[in-house]
Amino acid sequence: MSATPRVASLPKGTFSDEAARYFFRDRDVQHVYHKLISDVFRATEHGDSDWSVIPIENTIDGSVSLHTDWLVHEVDLPIRAEWVYPAVQNLVGLRGELSGESGDWHPDNITKVLSHPVAMAQCYEFLRATLPHAELETLSSTSEAIRTVSENPGKGWAAIGTRTAAAEYGLDVLQESVTDHDNNYTRFLLVGNREYENPKATTHKTSILITLPDDYPGALHQVLSAFAWRRINLSKIESRPTKKKLGVYYFFIDILMSMDSVLLPAAIAEIEAIGCQVRVLGSYPSLPYVE
Repeated sequence: MSATPRVASLPKGTFSDEAARYFFRDRDVQHVYHKLISDVFRATEHGDSDWSVIPIENTIDGSVSLHTDWLVHEVDLPIRAEWVYPAVQNLVGLRGELSGESGDWHPDNITKVLSHPVAMAQCYEFLRATLPHAELETLSSTSEAIRTVSENPGKGWAAIGTRTAAAEYGLDVLQESVTDHDNNYTRFLLVGNREYENPKATTHKTSILITLPDDYPGALHQVLSAFAWRRINLSKIESRPTKKKLGVYYFFIDILMSMDSVLLPAAIAEIEAIGCQVRVLGSYPSLPYVE
C-alpha cells in the first residue's frame, strides 16, 4: 500500500491551510505545516511532501512577488492546479480582556495588532480609523500571529486572521471582515511533481515564462500577436526582472487555454521561432469556489 500523500502549506488556520484542505477535500492526505513559505517550497522540492500550496496573487495587493520569484528562480515545480478563495480577515483576541464595562471590546484596550504583512496591508484603512494608537507587528503568517496573541494574555494584544485559527487557539472573533474591500480574493497555486486531477474542474489554464531575445525591436508585440490572431485569451501578463542584468525582464503570462489544445502549442512554437525562450510552468485545472 502506498504512503498517504503529503501536502505542505503555511501553518494550520491560515488561508493557505484552508486552500490545501479545499484542493484535497475529498481525498486522504497528510497536511504538513511550515512557518516560512521558503520551507513550504523546499519541502516539496526535497521530496518531503508531494505538493505545496502557494498564495500567488491577491485582489488588493496584486502578485506576491516573492512567491513568484521562488517559483521561477529557486525551484522547478510544475503548477498542478489553482483556486481563487474569498479571503476574509477578522480581528481576533480575548474578548474578556479587551472589553469595557458594556461587555463589548473597546479599541482603547488594544495596544498591539499582529498579523502577516499582506493581511495587515489588506486592513490598512480599518487599522488607521479604528486602532491608530496600536503598535503593528508583522509575523510569518496570520496563524502565527493568532498563536502569539493566545500565548501573551493580559497585554492587550490582538491579531488579524481567520476564524479557523481563532478557534484553534481559543480566541474570539472581535470583529468580522475587517478588510478594506469586500472583493478580497486570493489565488492559490498547487505545485509539485505529482499529478493532480479534479473532475469537477471545467476551466483550464496554462502559465508560461517568456524571455525576449536581445536587440529585437517589437518582440513583445510579436509575442502578443501570436496569441491575438488565434483568439487566445490571456488573463495576466506581468514583467519581472531576470536578476541577471539590469533592465532585462521576463514575462509571466497566464493563458485561458490548456496545452492539450491545438492552438496554444502552435502559438508557443511561433514565439520560439522569433528567438524567444519559453518555459511552460504548468497547464492545470482552475477550480471553482464551492462553500
